[in-house]
Amino acid sequence: MKGTILLIEDDLDLGKQTQMFLESSGFNVAHAMDGRSAVHFFDNQKFDLLVVDIQMPDADGFDLVSSFLDRFPDQRFLFLTARNTRESKLKGLQLGGDDYITKPFDVEELSWRIHNILNRAAAADTTSLSVADVRLDMALMEVSFDRGHRLTLTSREYDLWKYFLTHPNTVLKREEILLDVWGENDYFLGRSLDVYIARMRKQLQFSSYLTLNTVFKVGFVLKTAATD
Repeated sequence: MKGTILLIEDDLDLGKQTQMFLESSGFNVAHAMDGRSAVHFFDNQKFDLLVVDIQMPDADGFDLVSSFLDRFPDQRFLFLTARNTRESKLKGLQLGGDDYITKPFDVEELSWRIHNILNRAAAADTTSLSVADVRLDMALMEVSFDRGHRLTLTSREYDLWKYFLTHPNTVLKREEILLDVWGENDYFLGRSLDVYIARMRKQLQFSSYLTLNTVFKVGFVLKTAATD
């Protein structure tokens, strides 16, 4: 898949047609027809891009996006709307929108615009690694959280963060972690691993969506709330 899209569009026919075309272009698309459904999708899945209609029966697209950005400031989005006023376009761009497309629109052009946005995003993320509301800056060796906290890591902390964020929702055996991160497996390194795990759990208090769980007699799993 080229990317995961949340399409928020209250027109059923237009929404389904757009969803079908984008899926035929390789995107994974969820379609929400109102604000309430959009919130449900957003709470339970991470999306590379939101495509948002401004006028919906139960929500204003600007307000909806603002509420999402309060939780995930790096969320990418574009507006797809019949509002063609200068004021609306400026408001959409001021919110940080990647694009503002007015109806009627060419769905193939929309597909390419989305493709270009996600390609730019991928290029910008080559020095970072993100899962849910946690981002690891590999150049600065820092971990940051969407709630606003940022922590500078030691070399070993960085190695462990990178290892777990690369394998979310996967049970990782203790011996695998020691061999892959430390390069060897023995009793004393195992005790050191426990110290670093405790430290990571303390740091994860700033995340709303990630927990580091122990799998009895096996190892650990970095779990996202959406998988519960």
